Amino acid sequence: MPELEECSGYNYLRETAYNRATIKTIKRPAIAQVPAFKKYPEAEKVELPRNWRLSEARITPLLQNRRSLRRYLMEPIKLEELAFLLWASQGITAKSGAYSFRTAPSGGALYPVETYLSANFVEGLPPGLYHFDVENFSLDRLNNEDSAAAVAAACLDQKFMAQAAVSFLWSSVFRRCMTKYGNRGMRYVLLDAGHICQNLLMAAEAIGCGGCPVAAFYDDEVNSLLQLDLGEESILYAAAVGKKEGAKGAQCNL
Repeated sequence: MPELEECSGYNYLRETAYNRATIKTIKRPAIAQVPAFKKYPEAEKVELPRNWRLSEARITPLLQNRRSLRRYLMEPIKLEELAFLLWASQGITAKSGAYSFRTAPSGGALYPVETYLSANFVEGLPPGLYHFDVENFSLDRLNNEDSAAAVAAACLDQKFMAQAAVSFLWSSVFRRCMTKYGNRGMRYVLLDAGHICQNLLMAAEAIGCGGCPVAAFYDDEVNSLLQLDLGEESILYAAAVGKKEGAKGAQCNL
């Protein structure tokens, strides 16, 4: 719709998209670097305790061990484990009137981010592209083809994505958020994607997997694979997940 195309937030996303013809000639602005840490040398310092580790805080080892992992064991994850990853990243946890709240926060509880999967090694699930139906906690199969190699190629030919058990691909239906928030809604869309990805990475650690977030892709190639309506929806973010060597995941009971 024309009103969406006139939004500066939407145009920013399109103008910063990658494609194979322009990626090597894109001129980045000459922005000077800044220190990695911000300091207030004149401020009073308050030392924080370092003995904060509590046995009750079971998330502590997940946060401690999380690293971007690009090498995976060539073995499948269970369908129950995939279900847990999907629930942890975007599952419905409560309802209030017309709102269905999820594990990850969203501005205005509008949830503009959609989850797609490129299944590669999942027990009981044929390889291919899927869409996560959040409301019904189910998967919609979009094709009957092994999509792992095509997804890896569309993600700047990063081969580790083709070796992952499953790749998560997150798009946004911009109108779902921007109808209420206008141009500022683009900020909330991007924040939503970050919340979802971090939930996924913590859940992956819990089941003995590792993950790697991916923001480098040829936008229109991924959009074409997912058959998205480019006037309304576009890829935002991705992550590969697979089993890691020597990991002992938690028991998954769903």
